[in-house]
Amino acid sequence: MTHDTALIATVAVGIVVAFIFGLIAARIGLPPIVGYLLAGVAVGPFTPGYVANAGLASQLADLGVILLMFGVGLHFSLDDLIAVRRIVVPGALLETTITTGAGIAIGHAWGWSWGGALVLGLSMGVAGTVVLLKGLERQDQLDSPAGRVAVGWLVVEDVTMVFALVLLPAIAPMIGGNAVATTSVGALALKLVIAVLKIMGFVALMVVVGRRFVPWLLEQVARLGSRELFTLAVLTTALGIGAVAAELFGVSFALGAFFAGAVISESDLSHRAAADALPMQDAFAVLFFVSVGMLFDPGVLARDIPRVLALVGVIVVWKTILTFGIVRTLGESTPTALIMGAGIGQIGEFSFIVAELGVELGLVPKEAQVLIVGAALIAITVNGPILAFAAKLARRFDKGDSDHPHLEGLHDHVILVGYGRIGATVSEALARAGVRLVVVEEQERAVADLRKRGGMAIRGDASRPDVLERAHVRDARLLVITAPEPVRARRIVEVARTANPRITIAIRTHSANEQSFLENLLAGAHDSTGRAVYTEREAALSLAHYSLVALGRSDDEADMLIDSMRRTNYTSTYRPA
Repeated sequence: MTHDTALIATVAVGIVVAFIFGLIAARIGLPPIVGYLLAGVAVGPFTPGYVANAGLASQLADLGVILLMFGVGLHFSLDDLIAVRRIVVPGALLETTITTGAGIAIGHAWGWSWGGALVLGLSMGVAGTVVLLKGLERQDQLDSPAGRVAVGWLVVEDVTMVFALVLLPAIAPMIGGNAVATTSVGALALKLVIAVLKIMGFVALMVVVGRRFVPWLLEQVARLGSRELFTLAVLTTALGIGAVAAELFGVSFALGAFFAGAVISESDLSHRAAADALPMQDAFAVLFFVSVGMLFDPGVLARDIPRVLALVGVIVVWKTILTFGIVRTLGESTPTALIMGAGIGQIGEFSFIVAELGVELGLVPKEAQVLIVGAALIAITVNGPILAFAAKLARRFDKGDSDHPHLEGLHDHVILVGYGRIGATVSEALARAGVRLVVVEEQERAVADLRKRGGMAIRGDASRPDVLERAHVRDARLLVITAPEPVRARRIVEVARTANPRITIAIRTHSANEQSFLENLLAGAHDSTGRAVYTEREAALSLAHYSLVALGRSDDEADMLIDSMRRTNYTSTYRPA
């Protein structure tokens, strides 16, 4: 039997060469991404030696983007997306529009048709998903306020590019394409309306049906006790929703996978999904960078270096300054604006898709696609160091904004993470007891209000070691975590335990499964103690205590009964019909 091993060879060669080049890059002080890109150049069609299958590599790279966006969705609930809409919707649209306009001006100055200039502008106006997310991950910023804004920004850009990909084929004959015009203005408007309705329909489906059905499905599979079935269920959800989004609603696979992760993040089993179901995410993400390198022709640097550098200037310098200004104008903090500006200063997968479509429609020559890829390669290479510098600068600004004059000399104090309804109640109880308390909160207004009342507060993300360090976690006696996101709460526990192995920890949870997981996590430490509090169960036990007293039982009897239920970790067996 004859076997076609092109797929196996592409995966094997891509990963092996990426590992070698990435290791060399890391050893000489460069970001591993640079090595992955050079690995793609080495196995690409423009250099001598072995040539990998570029088509297969591109499809594998797409799978990496899908899995990466799914993983981000697991750490990013739909409520988080709604919370940043005030920033990301106008910000992303404004940045993409202005940058596209700059690209159109450059393309027209080079003598390209208006259609070719539009393709160039669109290619430069959208940031690369993988580049931005992996960069934020390396700087420990993915779960920070800037990280949440970045994810929302990417979602808006993704939707914008969906409209661009719908429009380009329809208007190509009008702006210099090689096809015959067959679309009237009315038909074009109808296409736009249909695209909008499809996207709205998909989002509504995820919010109304997905948030209920997907967690229920995972819970049913988890009860069967088969780890491989659970892993398969999670991957089926990611790829299945991605396929439905692409085929039925015209939304990209990656955006569909993001929403799949977002609905799973609200499940009791989100931590298990994140830990067990994505072991290949990083490997496929690496293949994305390899596939980008394979598109690059090194000869373009010798032939068109001035034009490549002009594009790099717009992508890296213009977009960075523009995004920083937009984010600050919309009211976000300087640290968030710094990280966003640096992160957006690159282009990626959608840029290549738009450029390839432009070539197919006859809007731009093949050389334009080569210029875009060359500029992307340089922008991606320099983006890592720029983002690292921006993150370092952001921490300095954050520290200056968040330090409090009364924080020096703290010892045996309490650190409270989150100042919402539950956090405020805990804070009031501790204050009445005379306990020294430091609040860590991301909302600038809440921090300002606390300081005005004489409280000790730090603005920042408690999952970052430097933020807890400013709260003197090494000398703290107790850490109370009221943050609702399970994955983030576990990250805060890990950071706190690393700095202070003996600290006592109390965590708010939303489900019995999450409580059990966190109790086991807290019990695994030898030097510290802790407790995970399931808020819904505590409310039920409080109502039960009142009911017993109302029926004539004494307070002591009611306390003993409720305490016995609490000690046995009682959970109701009620299941909705």
